Amino acid sequence: MPVSPALAEDLAQRVRELYDSAEGVLLEKLAAALEADIDSPRWAELKLASIGNLRQAVEEISAALQDDTTGAVATALATAYNRGRQAAVAELGALDIGRELVARETLPQAASVDRLAASYARDTRPLYQRITRAVVDTYRSIVARVSGAQLLTGTTRREASQRALDAFAQRGITGFVDSSGRRWDMASYAEMAVRSVTARAAIEGHIDALAEIQIGWVIVSDAPLECPLCRPWEGEILTLGPETGPHTVRAQHELEDRTVAVHLAGSLAEARAAGLFHPNCRHSLAAYLPGVTTRPPHHATPGTTYEDTQRQRAIERNIRKWKRVKAAAMDDDARRKAGAKVRAWQKAAREHVAAHEHIVRQPAREQIGSAR
Repeated sequence: MPVSPALAEDLAQRVRELYDSAEGVLLEKLAAALEADIDSPRWAELKLASIGNLRQAVEEISAALQDDTTGAVATALATAYNRGRQAAVAELGALDIGRELVARETLPQAASVDRLAASYARDTRPLYQRITRAVVDTYRSIVARVSGAQLLTGTTRREASQRALDAFAQRGITGFVDSSGRRWDMASYAEMAVRSVTARAAIEGHIDALAEIQIGWVIVSDAPLECPLCRPWEGEILTLGPETGPHTVRAQHELEDRTVAVHLAGSLAEARAAGLFHPNCRHSLAAYLPGVTTRPPHHATPGTTYEDTQRQRAIERNIRKWKRVKAAAMDDDARRKAGAKVRAWQKAAREHVAAHEHIVRQPAREQIGSAR
């Protein structure tokens, strides 16, 4: 069985749920803190005096989130690594080399799993560092803006607070910006990171197993709706070794007493550095056996393009955005308005899926944990 990031895709869902739930709770606590004593003439004074209580609550949520996520990621990485190894066993099980692999130890290599866990921790550490600051800074900012808005515009304190909360909820709890300048909400960034690292674990489990029985080449699948980054590598043979760049070699036929020409497009490391197996990648890897393995068939997707899949991702982001706004609502009217936006984008999702045969709706990607 070939290995791909999709092999570990479900493992990210548990982490996504943890972040979604935490984000929803944080938004609700922020809304509740602003709403308390909202009709009091001393509202601004009371809000600033209660910052310590809000900070403590946010820090407790952040610490619990980090503890829960650490355990979930460790489990996911070990599971993904084992799945990758088992994929190699299933793929080669009918051959002598496959039976040799079955007979070997199947425990994940602790060094590989630990290294990937450390990589995930390093990538997500900025999230935890920003959570408390983002919530408390937003709280202070809203109190100051609302007090000024009342004097200048005559709007009610509740109306001004709700508008500011809506803007914050639409951005997401942290407004996290990655090294390439892309802005993420907290849950989406965490999910992307865990999907990426568990995909790497599955692939490493697979190629470690192949290396044990001295298989040094793999072939990339032809996936439907491929992105421009992956397209150059479709159907290509890659080496697991250090050799880079396209080159052709003569190799012993796997089953016959003769040699065959094998064209290598480059190394797996080179392909991954160029974008192959990015988060949400649909491609897979399989062992390449000279003279036996054939190029994968082309997957035609008439009427659907890669851009159509990106439109689906945009719709999902809007559904989550308005669910966050709903979670931050301070009264029933604000909740109804946000709910109407959620339903409108859910309708757009249904229509988009109905119009494209090769697109499937993924309800889990439209969820946040505590939308009221």
